[in-house]
Amino acid sequence: MLRIECIAIGSELLTASRSDTNSLWLADRLGEMGLAFHRKTAVGDSREDLRDLFREALERSDVILCTGGLGPTFDDFTKEVWAEILDTPLVEDPVSRQAILDFYASRNRVPAASNFKQSLIPLGAEALRNPAGTAPGVFWEDPPGHPGRRIVLFPGVPREMKLMWETHVAPRLRPMGGAGARTLRMVFGSVPESTLEERVRGLRERHAGLDWTILAGLHHVELLARGLDAAALEAAERDFRREMIPDLAFVGMEGGIENAVLGLLETRGETLAVAESMTGGNIAARLTAVPGASRAFLGGAVVYSAEAKAALAGLDPDVIRAAGTVSETVTRALAEGLRARLGTTWALAVTGNAGPTEDKDGPAPIGTCLSAVAGPGGAAFKAFQMFGNRTEIQVRGSSYALDHLRRVMDGK
Repeated sequence: MLRIECIAIGSELLTASRSDTNSLWLADRLGEMGLAFHRKTAVGDSREDLRDLFREALERSDVILCTGGLGPTFDDFTKEVWAEILDTPLVEDPVSRQAILDFYASRNRVPAASNFKQSLIPLGAEALRNPAGTAPGVFWEDPPGHPGRRIVLFPGVPREMKLMWETHVAPRLRPMGGAGARTLRMVFGSVPESTLEERVRGLRERHAGLDWTILAGLHHVELLARGLDAAALEAAERDFRREMIPDLAFVGMEGGIENAVLGLLETRGETLAVAESMTGGNIAARLTAVPGASRAFLGGAVVYSAEAKAALAGLDPDVIRAAGTVSETVTRALAEGLRARLGTTWALAVTGNAGPTEDKDGPAPIGTCLSAVAGPGGAAFKAFQMFGNRTEIQVRGSSYALDHLRRVMDGK
């Protein structure tokens, strides 16, 4: 079996500020070819560490995919280290140099001298044109002393890497694969990961020939089944749909909760407005991130203060003072008030306390999330208790509220 390794290069990938998403995307693309990584590594900008890692990779892998370190700055030396350990000079590629000149000319700019470092390519390797940037990639087949090996160097910028993969690299690796692996993806809303595991254990064990994974996130939980046998995946999906427990918070096979909500609205020709306090616009941002959201989502308001609740949703200030800003009474009134003001079929309102301090206007412990859905049949209310830091509570609160809306709309 072909052994493929990914090396993500960049000191920023070893901190909390930046995640390696390139290797995840490449893993999906390889899976479509019936191929897979046998190892992934993130490494900082250290010449010594790169030397050791590249030498080890040459011994254990048939294909080595590297992302990052091809730029013009002092900490970009991926090509230099590869050339060093393979005792190969770097030579200027005239086509790459001209591409850099053309790139800057199209922007009425003059490249700095350091930019031309990017046009240096190991002797015997092939430069891969970068349609979105200045750093060419490298495809190196049968490098000196290592016949049968393939080294592929990508820029670290995701858009550039993806375009280079599709244009230059995928066509060369595809013949090495087999039947592409397929993935069955099932998305769940307001259900904890551990609860989902308990509920689906029997189904998972019945289809043990598939590779099952549960992925927990702030927005939703995903249950994935992966395999090469299309019939086995179809059987698992059939069993799941037939035996799915109604209260399991099943959202769908594609997208997230926001996609499911907008899909329901559009199918039924209905509209939505949102009034957000604790979530601070998170729900509206998620809805409007979906292309075509304007066909169903009319808008909303971030009613963070008592004054905003009164001015934007028409609440009586005396009611707010009497009930408290985080209360069932106020949350219901927000949904009903905004629905009336915008004339929508549905309105969702969220109040709560994301912390880090207790609510001065009412008895709302940190993590309290109140959701109200106003619709043709009246207003439905639900209270949740969220955990985590302020950002996590806000994101989880938006997810649980959206799922509350989805369930009410779906008659659950």
